[in-house]
Amino acid sequence: MKKLFRYLEKEYQKKTPGSAALFRRASRVMVRGGSHTLRLWRPYPFFLSSARGAEVVDVDGNRYLDYWQGHYANILGHNPEVIRRQVEPHFSRGAFHTGFESLPQLELAEKIIASLGQRGLKVRFTTSGTLAATYAVMLAMAYTGRERVLKIGGGWHGASPYLLKGVKYHPGTGFRSADSAGLPSDFSRKILVTRFNDAQHLSDVFRQHGKKLAAFILEPFIGVGGFLFCSREYLELARKLADKYGVVLIFDEIISGFRFCPSGLQTIYGLQPDISLFGKLIGGGQAVSAVVGRSEIMEGCDRPKAAGLRVQFEGGTFSSHEEYMRAGLAMLDYLEQNQDRVYPYLGEQAERLRRGIEKVFRDEGLEAVCTGYGNELVKDSSFFMVNFPQKKIAYRRPEDLWNPRRSSVVLREEALKLALLLNGVHVVHGGGCLSTVHTPEDVNRTIKAYAAAAHLFRRYL
Repeated sequence: MKKLFRYLEKEYQKKTPGSAALFRRASRVMVRGGSHTLRLWRPYPFFLSSARGAEVVDVDGNRYLDYWQGHYANILGHNPEVIRRQVEPHFSRGAFHTGFESLPQLELAEKIIASLGQRGLKVRFTTSGTLAATYAVMLAMAYTGRERVLKIGGGWHGASPYLLKGVKYHPGTGFRSADSAGLPSDFSRKILVTRFNDAQHLSDVFRQHGKKLAAFILEPFIGVGGFLFCSREYLELARKLADKYGVVLIFDEIISGFRFCPSGLQTIYGLQPDISLFGKLIGGGQAVSAVVGRSEIMEGCDRPKAAGLRVQFEGGTFSSHEEYMRAGLAMLDYLEQNQDRVYPYLGEQAERLRRGIEKVFRDEGLEAVCTGYGNELVKDSSFFMVNFPQKKIAYRRPEDLWNPRRSSVVLREEALKLALLLNGVHVVHGGGCLSTVHTPEDVNRTIKAYAAAAHLFRRYL
């Protein structure tokens, strides 16, 4: 592995001298040279010059097919015309931040609620998934009068202090440890962790702690945990147990919302949570997230009608910024009007990409297994993650992807990243998602880049 990394880093440094210089400069004034750890891969990240469609270009002029796509926000690719056409004319009329209410906020809230097909919902916008998750937990605690929260091991809900446990896999403890310094110890004790798609374990946790739980938060399609779908039976059980014990059920659809249909994944499953979290797509690439919940829960952030405190859900200075709302409306309008073309196309191309990646590694005598495939309910999935099993396993839960005894995490997270960059492809966690502007030719080019990586791995490993 050391020889492989020496080769990869040497070749990468040859291609990116301008980025190397900027990183040295950034490291003098910023922690590790940046502000988002996932963007700071070793030996250093490339620095962006421009982005359009499926490609990004770095300061050295290298072009990369990008499957990160704005942290999965850009389903129409970078800088799409359909968004710019709606947003740019409003700059001359004062679309820069004003701090006032505007019609587009109302229209976006109405559109999101209409897409879910449910009555009695209210929306409040904020600017990030972290804030949305934090406010949702606060609302659940206020509504139930309880303080414990249940989440799934391997689930990521942003850097909310109420949920920074069971995110990263720790040898010896798995997904049962706190994931951040600087948290009161009391926070960690009140975060409980259950296993993904494990109905028996979920039932056991509710039986033991259900009457003390304020919320159970989960991703119907777990993101960093491996691009895996919850089974319908598991989600039905979650709904049943939440009702039985008076627990607020929260679906985090920051990643899955509007990615598989012009609504939440919950509409495909036919299940209704008490609170839903949306982000990424609903801002059209801008900083927008939303907490959508039952009126009686959401009213916890209204002025109290009796003695007591309200939830200080203020959203932030830039929440509901008019430019962001207009971008979100343009995005959701486009997806709704073009759903019969968008989602089947994404599903078809991603399926071809997943199968092609597995084949080129197999041709080199190596095993690579993609996650992100659809299931019996979700036909069209645009996601893919490439994993290297240490032994023959079926990838069913986050432990399978993040336990280094089951999968080669370093090979996926570090070596594959650099190998693909050398061949003009940028990924995160070994893969990412497709946009509508990734062409069949782009997919072919990407498969060739994975083939080159596979050949390199066979040579050095």
